[in-house]
Amino acid sequence: MKKALDLPAVSLYKRVLQEVLENRPSGTRLRLAEVLGKNRSFISQISNPAYNVPIPARHVERIFEVCHFSPAQRAQFLEAYAQAHPGRMPASVQEPRVREIQLTVPDLHHAERNRHLEDLLADVAIRIARLFEDD
Repeated sequence: MKKALDLPAVSLYKRVLQEVLENRPSGTRLRLAEVLGKNRSFISQISNPAYNVPIPARHVERIFEVCHFSPAQRAQFLEAYAQAHPGRMPASVQEPRVREIQLTVPDLHHAERNRHLEDLLADVAIRIARLFEDD
């Protein structure tokens, strides 16, 4: 028998995702849809607290990668997700394996362009790393 969803907790983690997406470049929703193999309407459904469509656990890690959650946003999201879906968190989400590197790039003298460049470089690094995951 399926457990009932905790709808207030679902809307909580969706609010966190919605907030993150609102502070990302305009192409982030489309890029997220492409990475998840879904269409943009799916992204609208999973990021809108008004819809009861839950986010599948298998997509959470990719959402974190593409949307670049801050540590506080990630913790807030995971807390609400665990409350909404007890026992359904994938191990890779519970213990992220990442390393931070420093890269020197030119300053584009525009905050939004600088952030967009950082997001693009982080996305490229994640995609390259996936090529080596099975080696």
